[in-house]
Amino acid sequence: MAISEFTHCADAQASGSFEFRLRTAQFGDGYTQTAGDGINNKRQNWPLTFTKVKSEADEIIRFFDEHEGHKAFAWKPPLSGLKLFTVPSYSCQPLGAGIYRITATFEEVFYS
Repeated sequence: MAISEFTHCADAQASGSFEFRLRTAQFGDGYTQTAGDGINNKRQNWPLTFTKVKSEADEIIRFFDEHEGHKAFAWKPPLSGLKLFTVPSYSCQPLGAGIYRITATFEEVFYS
């Protein structure tokens, strides 16, 4: 299966979060030892908002529905190259006058 790319522009002011997965051992004398957990120990999450006219909102929702929350797609986050993401859930709010606001969190995934 070919991996599709998400190319729609999110609203301005997007703010991603980055999490490092760590393993930590605490010793009795107060010494702590920490190491990265695995080869992909940094993961990104991007809560995004898309305010679009109905036709483009329909395309975005169709894209999310085709990926069913678990199928990865390519997306290029700010200051980065293409990475793989999933969208486990999204919401859609009609704003009137044919404008819709879609909110979704892009969660980075890794495949070997």
